[in-house]
Amino acid sequence: MEFPKIHFQKAHFLISAPDIRHLDKHLPPESGIEVAFAGRSNAGKSSALNRLTRQKGLARTSKTPGRTQLINVFEIEEGKRLIDLPGYGFAKVPLEMKLKWQKSLGEYLQNRESLKGLVVLMDIRHPFKELDQQLIYWAIDADIPVLALLTKADKLKSGARKATLLKMREEAKNFEGEVQVELFSSLKGFGVDVLEKKIADWYALEDQATLEEAIEAETEIEIEIETEDE
Repeated sequence: MEFPKIHFQKAHFLISAPDIRHLDKHLPPESGIEVAFAGRSNAGKSSALNRLTRQKGLARTSKTPGRTQLINVFEIEEGKRLIDLPGYGFAKVPLEMKLKWQKSLGEYLQNRESLKGLVVLMDIRHPFKELDQQLIYWAIDADIPVLALLTKADKLKSGARKATLLKMREEAKNFEGEVQVELFSSLKGFGVDVLEKKIADWYALEDQATLEEAIEAETEIEIEIETEDE
């Protein structure tokens, strides 16, 4: 069965929340489908979201890494959301704030029922740093598939890009989970089509599961009616 095309350009800001508890108050944790974006504060996360949605100012970009300190929610259509998680690692902020962000990320990844996919963005010149790996392990433990994007791929020449991609794909096997590694460049458009397809696939998988549950429930009702008639 084919599901409707996802119109990413229709994405619009919905709410911001400082942590998962505030998020749950506004959006029930089991409702809808969410795909989250996470990465170090200088990995180009906001630029990737803007490129995906064809909107220059949907996600704020700043020359000061770490500006995004909230969980920002964007809705593409009813029940389908993109989540912009706080940047981590590079920001020049107090240690207490960094630990708070880290805790918020962990809670969201491990406890948010509507989360169905995680996009981890890493500068191709500095991939799989310690915090990146921790984030991916959290996702794997929660049975969340991961798309790891090597951002700013235009900064390397073609040969170096391909070599880095192959090396990182080999390293990703160590996670022993569903981790797909791809090149990405917000500036040149590398990997945008792959990102679109992966997110659409995650949405479709959940749509399929919901449809199957509805059919199963309907079948059970029909069986009950037939039994009563007998």
